[in-house]
Amino acid sequence: MIRIETERMTLREMNLQDEKRLMEIFSDPIAMQYYTSTKTKEEAQKWINWNIKNYENYGVGLWICELKETGTFVGQCGIVPQMVDGKNEMEIGYLFVRNYWHRGLATEAALAVRDFGWKKLQLSRLISMIYERNIPSIKVAERIGMSLDKETLIKDRPTLIYSIEV
Repeated sequence: MIRIETERMTLREMNLQDEKRLMEIFSDPIAMQYYTSTKTKEEAQKWINWNIKNYENYGVGLWICELKETGTFVGQCGIVPQMVDGKNEMEIGYLFVRNYWHRGLATEAALAVRDFGWKKLQLSRLISMIYERNIPSIKVAERIGMSLDKETLIKDRPTLIYSIEV
């Protein structure tokens, strides 16, 4: 079982008991403004199951981010396999509870995940797929050393592909 430590957080694998935590993000229309819609509890369960399958099949997935001091759920961050323009890529994804925005937590988690991908998984390239209007996510990608690789359509939405290579 993967566990990643940062200065302020512990990142751990999701489990079925995390549905309520994830709904703090998924039911918030502001937190989900750059996604196609908010998610239902059923969709949150599917999300968790997708991540569990990713852990089993690829050794990666999105991980639950909790503050070390209190155990408070603050978001999710990890590496997930994605198909981009017919090519398999490994994406760093992040999504945080709105009450914890603007504290550097997404950048802190994404840096740890980037380093995990390089050092533990020996990945030479990582991407982030970002909806073109999602300026906060673009800033996180840039803070961890990513730069704009290309623009493409993902599910008929204009999407920026940021990347970094070792």
